[in-house]
Amino acid sequence: PFFLYLAHWAPHSPLQALKADYDALAHISNHTERVYAAMIRALDRGVGQVMDALRENGLEDNTIVIFTSDNGGAHYLGLPDINQPYRGWKTTFFGGGIRVPFFIKWPTSIAPGTEYQPYTHHTDLLPTLMAAAGAGLPQDRVIDGVNLLPYISGEVAGEPRDALFWRSGHYQVVIADGWKLQRSARPDRVWLFNLRDDPTEQVELSSQYPARVTELI
Repeated sequence: PFFLYLAHWAPHSPLQALKADYDALAHISNHTERVYAAMIRALDRGVGQVMDALRENGLEDNTIVIFTSDNGGAHYLGLPDINQPYRGWKTTFFGGGIRVPFFIKWPTSIAPGTEYQPYTHHTDLLPTLMAAAGAGLPQDRVIDGVNLLPYISGEVAGEPRDALFWRSGHYQVVIADGWKLQRSARPDRVWLFNLRDDPTEQVELSSQYPARVTELI
């Protein structure tokens, strides 16, 4: 048994790419976009090296591979559309800041092409991987995450939790029952969105649903 954690530097600032990757993307006219795309090309190659090594060592079918990110794209990269269609950036709790890729590959246990729609969180990784390994969770602390395997397989229906919470200092967010409330002290305000109807958070509803605001606070 083994565990590998690869924190790939690309695509992070500073935006720098190999000339060969840059030259391969001559169809992209915007220089910044082209450099960023070249960095994605390098990321893809790096992931490919890991997958190739698993295959060459006969480990591909029974190794769990997870590809994800810690946050959405940053505003300071100079790419205004980087998180489209979602609003916001890294360090915000709008969708552009917290919606990230989350792929799991485990050929012996998860059917290729499986899609799981309910909200998940990185805290789910620990209990999911522990369950996959047949190990028990630590009993000396509260574990916030949920084992996603029975939900992904369809063995258990519904969503794994009632609510998700984020906090960074004075800035707090909750998603519950299809609603999302953001509250900050600087500026002093709240934002309320109905994610079922408005997943990209364009229509702010706090003045129309004050009782919902109170409930989520």
